[in-house]
Amino acid sequence: MTWQKGTLADWMGDFIVYRNLEPAHPQVPGLRAVWQQAGMDHYYVPRKTSPEYANVLACMLREAQRVRGVAAPLERVLFIGDTLMNDGTAAQHVGRHWPMLGFIGADRLQQEARIEQQGPLMVANRWRALTEFVEWVQREGIPGDERTALLIDLDKTSLGARGRNDKVIDNARVQAVERTMQAALGEQFDAQAFRAVYDRLNQPDYHYFTADNQDYLAYICVMVNGGVYPSDELWGGLERGELTDVVQFANVCESRRGSMSPGLLAAQEEVLRGIEAEDPTPFKGFRRGEYLETVACMDLLPDDAPEAEVLRSEITITAEVVSVARYMAERGALVFGLSDKPDEASTPTPEQAAQGYQPIHRNVMKTAGEWLL
Repeated sequence: MTWQKGTLADWMGDFIVYRNLEPAHPQVPGLRAVWQQAGMDHYYVPRKTSPEYANVLACMLREAQRVRGVAAPLERVLFIGDTLMNDGTAAQHVGRHWPMLGFIGADRLQQEARIEQQGPLMVANRWRALTEFVEWVQREGIPGDERTALLIDLDKTSLGARGRNDKVIDNARVQAVERTMQAALGEQFDAQAFRAVYDRLNQPDYHYFTADNQDYLAYICVMVNGGVYPSDELWGGLERGELTDVVQFANVCESRRGSMSPGLLAAQEEVLRGIEAEDPTPFKGFRRGEYLETVACMDLLPDDAPEAEVLRSEITITAEVVSVARYMAERGALVFGLSDKPDEASTPTPEQAAQGYQPIHRNVMKTAGEWLL
């Protein structure tokens, strides 16, 4: 087959924010400019599921409407994502600012096709159900006109669709953790021991400890496999309830900094600085490696590569999502991208940009799925 290719910027331009909530569009003010206007008592980067995130986003959307030259104010919001917890919660919070309808999708092909309505959210186990979402929006009398904003999640929604080829995104992240550990540990790095810790901790049962934060997870793996915090001590502390969060873990590691190699010490200092600054991305060295691993998985194979091989090896754009985005954009809607992926894992450094590297939303990718509408 011959693949159709493109970028996310083809239909959202630079109207997109990554985790730091600083829009890629230079004329749209970001978090540092609007945090007080958004009702925050001090500057920090709120997580996607918090009301503060929605407050900041609302400020940005109003400014994006102005920047694109539309005088009419926004009156309604549509939301497309892949997780009921993160995206669904974010959508509900945005719904406090404007009337909102949302779609939470995935491909779960082993299940019978199903669509459920949970309040203002449609939850489906097929991405092609976006057709039904658009029909629902139309039945509700919501025009996709210039007074409408369509918010679209990036990871595992716009690209690397959940249930289709989202595992490629996960694998790129794991490769970045291994790259980071090799840099910190050198010959001491044990890939098998790393996966034993990473795979076990990277589960919902341990989110109370890791905060479902891959920076924390990478840091924990580095310190455990570097012998600063031995694995039997880690699992024992967790099982007895003595180890409750990463701050506690980091403080114990800090008390043992005398046993750290230069690589471990650099990781320790970077993460501690980030924790103290309330930075949700404290392990930036790891995330810069994730950026390189991620873009290496985009448009990697030849144009005639088989579909199964591409979905197994590449991050692809989701045709169903593109279909809806283009359909709404043609009717005047503001299309705005959201990503909880850190900026360091999504955009190149100045040196990399000089070599031709692009932000993720401007990287060329193959498009997989069904074209709708």
